[in-house]
Amino acid sequence: MGSENKKCLKVLMFPWLAHGHISPFIELAKKLSQRNFHCYICSTPVNLNSIKNKIPEKYSVSIHLLEFHLPTLPELPPHYHTTNGLPLDLHPALGQAVKMAKPNFSNLVKSLQPDLLVHDIFQGWAAKVASRHNIPSVTFMSSGATMMSYFCHLLIHPGVKFPFPAIELDKFELLMAVGYMEDYKNEKEKNDDNEEDLAFWGNNDIILVSSSREIEGKYMDYLSELTNKEIIPIGVLVDQDYPCNQVYDDDSEIIMEWLRAKDEFSTVFVSFGSEYFLNKEEIEEMAIGLELSNVSKGRGDGNRRGAPKGFIERVGDRGKIVEKWAPQAEILNHSSIGGFVSHCGWNSLKESIDYGVPIIAMPMHRDQPMNAKLVVELGVGVEVKRDDDGKFRREEISKVIRDVVIGESGENVRRKVGEKRESVRLRSREEVEEVAHKLAQLCVV
Repeated sequence: MGSENKKCLKVLMFPWLAHGHISPFIELAKKLSQRNFHCYICSTPVNLNSIKNKIPEKYSVSIHLLEFHLPTLPELPPHYHTTNGLPLDLHPALGQAVKMAKPNFSNLVKSLQPDLLVHDIFQGWAAKVASRHNIPSVTFMSSGATMMSYFCHLLIHPGVKFPFPAIELDKFELLMAVGYMEDYKNEKEKNDDNEEDLAFWGNNDIILVSSSREIEGKYMDYLSELTNKEIIPIGVLVDQDYPCNQVYDDDSEIIMEWLRAKDEFSTVFVSFGSEYFLNKEEIEEMAIGLELSNVSKGRGDGNRRGAPKGFIERVGDRGKIVEKWAPQAEILNHSSIGGFVSHCGWNSLKESIDYGVPIIAMPMHRDQPMNAKLVVELGVGVEVKRDDDGKFRREEISKVIRDVVIGESGENVRRKVGEKRESVRLRSREEVEEVAHKLAQLCVV
């Protein structure tokens, strides 16, 4: 693969317009660029502007950013051509704009003439566009196989219990999952005249998964059985370049300085991702739960304005809030962090394992309840249980945080996540080599 006599293979990468989808594509591109591939990451200008500083100079020859332009609808100006910060009521408009931009994508494929297209699972239609230009393609799933196998099971075997007892949702979570699938089926019925728009898998037989068999092997096998597709893990790839290219704003610099003054494993980091915002009641229960836990805490979810009255004053130097973007990778890799209070988004889950940080799981929607159950099954975290009304309560939040940070169970979880970190890293190195070999075989040369 690395021979100078071999042609560099051009791969067009087309993630969905969300930060959580783009990040795994970037990490895969980094790995492929070290193995005789030139990668072209295609997204809207607003997304590309947000990621250009995340690609170090050493990749400048082999990773390229390619602009994908959407029509500017009256309610969807260019700064809304991303899911980051997009109001929920405008998500349908974004989906419509992407559909309208299919000719633009076709022109990009025709102009670039890549050897291979790697497209997001949410953009299966791109495979058909590539096929018209005689370009092979594979689907890339930026989420885990556990969640996807669960949802596929609901679709294919409704009313039948999921065959893995560890992923058993409570009543509230099951209602959410069923509702999500009903929304999907309703949307599919509305688009029957153009079914390719909702074809998850594209027209290929391979699905790349942003995961490792070390953590999801049996769920990958079940997903393969359900979809009749070859499931290929790319390994757990997280950003290892952050110390070189991180630019802090004032808030982030303050929190890193604050962390340096804390004892080892004494602090929890709280973040619910870039696209989920706690409501007023959730903010209050979370804040008071943190206060009652009596541990140091840093928050990176930008919800300072919604903190309960007097909370910041009472907590004092035990807590810090980052209102804007927090340097999550460097925070999790800091020696003072003893737990990660997380919504269990897939990228956050992978980062927490890779940095050896126990997870305090508080899943909110979509794939997160399944991810939280997987965390518990792997032994790398503890889940905060909801009450009978489906609410998170301060007493349970406080109890779990204390158990993980200063309790005996925390020592066991920390040891387990450390062991899993090493085994996952070892397996991931093997898996990325296998992916590079498979993609090279598929390329048009």
